[in-house]
Amino acid sequence: MTRPLETWSEPGVMDWMSAAACSTSSDLDLHYPDLGKSSAPARELCRECPVMADCLAYALANDERFGVWGGLTAAERREIKKG
Repeated sequence: MTRPLETWSEPGVMDWMSAAACSTSSDLDLHYPDLGKSSAPARELCRECPVMADCLAYALANDERFGVWGGLTAAERREIKKG
């Protein structure tokens, strides 16, 4: 279930971001691979993330169109949104 877009700005709702595995990554571009580059390194980091589900829910609710969020690429998230 995704949270309604307007609730993401409520206090405490985005606290999950500070617990994300990528929040301490030294390579912030990892989750935004260049066209033709593998998303595998980002997805590997996501698999160990304690807030992967929150990240994916955020990406789906906010229509994030680029990068790896919640362990899924933009194309994979589009498929989910299609139903």
